[in-house]
Amino acid sequence: MVHVVYCDNKEKVLEKILNGSKTMIIRGASGRKIPHSRVFNNEELYFIEKGSGLISTKAIVKYVQNFIKLSDEEITEIIEKNNLKLNLSEKQKERWHKKCLCLIEFDKVEKINPMKLNHQSNMDDWLIIEKIEDVVVGTSIKYNYDNSKMTANKEE
Repeated sequence: MVHVVYCDNKEKVLEKILNGSKTMIIRGASGRKIPHSRVFNNEELYFIEKGSGLISTKAIVKYVQNFIKLSDEEITEIIEKNNLKLNLSEKQKERWHKKCLCLIEFDKVEKINPMKLNHQSNMDDWLIIEKIEDVVVGTSIKYNYDNSKMTANKEE
């Protein structure tokens, strides 16, 4: 699968990814939701800065950690243990202080020719698709969440 990941422009997430000071991204919620348990090693990540409408950077998933039912202490410990790679501000640490966490380490970061996202009203801030062309203007298809469903037989 291919993942389109929105990056917070106020926190300069994409800039940190490009300069190498951020090699891991985090997503969290009170329960398991996208991308928890749906990202696997060697899959492609495409990054888009919120508000830009342009997919401009690509990376490859290196390692994934999924956590559920975490205590407050465990959440803090996980974030602090990984913060050299996550490079989170205090505000971001608060935002991602959630009981279910998904940490995705990546490498092979490269700038790509920007592609315009064909934004559709039903899209979240993390998209799971078959190929990047499925969400690019001119080649996109109607987006649905079929690829986001849990699969029991995928190996991590």
